[in-house]
Amino acid sequence: MLNSVIVVDDEASIRAAVEQWLSLSGFNVQLFERAEECLAQLPAHFPGVILSDVRMPGMSGLQLLDRLQQADPDLPVILLTGHGDVPMAVEAMRNGAYDFLEKPFTPQHLMGSLRRALEKRQLVLENRRLHEQADLKAQLENTLLGMSQGLQQLRRQVLELASLPVNVLIRGETGSGKERVARCLHDFGPRADNPFVALNCAAIPETLFEAELFGHESGAFTGAQGKRIGKLEYANGGTVFLDEIESMPLAQQAKLLRVIQEQRLERLGANQSIAVDLRIIAATKPDLLEEARAGRFREDLAYRLNVAELRLAPLRERREDIPLLFEHFARTAAERLGRHAPPVGGGRLAQLLAHDWPGNVRELANAAERHALGLDSQNLESLPGGQSLGEQMEAFEAQCLRAALRQHRGEIKGVMEALQLPRRTLNEKMQRHGLVREDFLGNE
Repeated sequence: MLNSVIVVDDEASIRAAVEQWLSLSGFNVQLFERAEECLAQLPAHFPGVILSDVRMPGMSGLQLLDRLQQADPDLPVILLTGHGDVPMAVEAMRNGAYDFLEKPFTPQHLMGSLRRALEKRQLVLENRRLHEQADLKAQLENTLLGMSQGLQQLRRQVLELASLPVNVLIRGETGSGKERVARCLHDFGPRADNPFVALNCAAIPETLFEAELFGHESGAFTGAQGKRIGKLEYANGGTVFLDEIESMPLAQQAKLLRVIQEQRLERLGANQSIAVDLRIIAATKPDLLEEARAGRFREDLAYRLNVAELRLAPLRERREDIPLLFEHFARTAAERLGRHAPPVGGGRLAQLLAHDWPGNVRELANAAERHALGLDSQNLESLPGGQSLGEQMEAFEAQCLRAALRQHRGEIKGVMEALQLPRRTLNEKMQRHGLVREDFLGNE
């Protein structure tokens, strides 16, 4: 239950009395003598109620109400009035005030009005939160494409972790979309308006690594012309994405660990440390703890990076997402080239589903772009699936059955209607492909 109340009144005795009443009743009270002070310090989406006198020096309570209505029409404002101000207060309620209390008022009358206003505020803020979550979910669904159970779980994890101030380790094969997931963790969190800096640790020469991350002062080493801001300092307030973190030299791992622990860094050649506010998202293909046991990675840094872990499934483990992704990449490529993508035939789709995609989503995107260019429309053997047409058709059929079972959560009647199959035929096909309805019960 919300319990925050801001009291604005130029009379010190009124402020003191109201604060005593509300504090004894468990309210969190903040006092202001002038309306201008209240406006200057009022946080966005204030989770409470404003209690304001009408007649005050400078900005009046009615003027304060008008300013608050412009900023947040749903913020409850209760006006404190003298006897002669009642008609004015009634008019103010027509203009958006929640309630008014005529002086002198009893603590019981004040508490009743405040509790009703706070209940209303709680409902408004909860409704806003649900709408914002729905909007974020829709945006994320358009960014991390896929309907497989694993992809849906990944989106839920990203939304949950995006708002948390913790470092995240992303595990996944080459081309599985680690940087895109890292970008979503940044874009859907409170650091979205600050820098997102991506670094591939395997692409930086070891001799330049320290200067690249930490920057340098003029003359710090041969060729250091002028001061240079490093990537970590540049990302202050935002997010640093360190791809292929397992490739980071051990000497730099120690310095990165110190930055994470102390939230401070030193440029090369500098004598003073600089405070930084960073969120670190690292990505790796191997297990960092196994790398640590082999002496190739610092174990303490591995634990610091892996506060939360996200695992990206390879494309071969979520084949039901392949048609959607292929169509999306082909359409995007065609639009960029100002042409229409050729249709995806059944044979081509079967081949796509049968292929193992060692390059994952990146390889699929390349195949889709070739398709948009019409470079493989006449050659269904362009992808080395290594399977006969019959094997590819079997893989396609199994995938269609699996997708329908997942969609209908193992409900056989729904699968029969969706695929237009009699019960006996469906049972035979499920048995041939090793599909059991119990494996899909309750799945989203």
